[in-house]
Amino acid sequence: MNSNAVPGEGFLQMHHLVKRFDGAAAVDDVSLTIRRGEIFALLGSSGCGKSTLLRMLAGFEVPTSGSVVLDGVDMASLPPYERPINMMFQSYALFPHLNVWDNIAFGLRRASMPKAEIGVRVEEMLKLVQLESFAKRKPHQLSGGQQQRVALARSLARKPQLLLLDEPLGALDKQLRERTQFELVNILESVGVTCVMVTHDQEEAMAMASRIAIMSHGRVLQTGTPREIYEHPNCRFVADFIGNVNLLEGVLTLDEANRCEVTTAEGVVSVGHGISGALGMAVVIAVRPEKIQISKNRPDAAMNLFSGMVREIAYFGSYNTFLVEIPGGRLLKITETNTSRNDSSGGAALTWDDPVFVWWDDTAPVVLTQ
Repeated sequence: MNSNAVPGEGFLQMHHLVKRFDGAAAVDDVSLTIRRGEIFALLGSSGCGKSTLLRMLAGFEVPTSGSVVLDGVDMASLPPYERPINMMFQSYALFPHLNVWDNIAFGLRRASMPKAEIGVRVEEMLKLVQLESFAKRKPHQLSGGQQQRVALARSLARKPQLLLLDEPLGALDKQLRERTQFELVNILESVGVTCVMVTHDQEEAMAMASRIAIMSHGRVLQTGTPREIYEHPNCRFVADFIGNVNLLEGVLTLDEANRCEVTTAEGVVSVGHGISGALGMAVVIAVRPEKIQISKNRPDAAMNLFSGMVREIAYFGSYNTFLVEIPGGRLLKITETNTSRNDSSGGAALTWDDPVFVWWDDTAPVVLTQ
């Protein structure tokens, strides 16, 4: 996660951005403030408006209304090539007939930088992305991860104030993508560039970004750190979109300063804080699978305890997943970390159709009112 951001500093500001295509809003009244040196992720499913928003920042799309201000300068009147912004595309867009050195130098030559300075800058970029020994190779002679680093070096060569990344790791396989996430963050942090990235991969956003904006249907639903988004979603869509979650619908039947209760079809759920809501209002309880405990033996838990039967078990190496049917027919998903190679108790002892107890602490659930 990026640690160079200056808290509260509005380096990039988007004010009430709207973009309509044939009358339909692809981006609908988005206002965001991004700090200097921050890695900020726009996260959402395909068609949510995140790429359109990125293209407006780059100048490739003209906003229907609203403004973009970068370091105090309104970008509205500037064409893409005059903005201190570079964009790295998912396809990398490397020139196949140019070697690595010349690909990195291309933008510098277009900017009429003196030849000696170009040489120094290209060598700096090659060292930054650790590709000095690959300078004379053509793109087709590189791996996917190496091509990605060349594209990044080319994007950073002109020292942009803002770097835009469009699905930066989307062309890589899963294992390489996970390894490259940390590599890319380290490079961006060492340069200190402010970065806005677009991704539909929640793990990528959580691993790389200092803050995330969750988008749906052209709107920003929630902005926060990865931990805030995951642990404190502000609506049902965000809770369901980030990670796995169990959702129980019910009504608020008790609401005090330090606790509340929600009555669901499956039973009463106790929560360790109040929500200042109206009794009888419809709410949704969200509980993450890893926060639920499971056992054949009845625990001492006095609240949020349910009996059920194991219907499905899946082994994922580092953890097990159980689907437990509780009274009323609802399936709860529970995950348990595998801490031993030869675990003979707990999760590994459970099998299909076992009767079990499942429970969670009153700090585990989140009450969602929308």
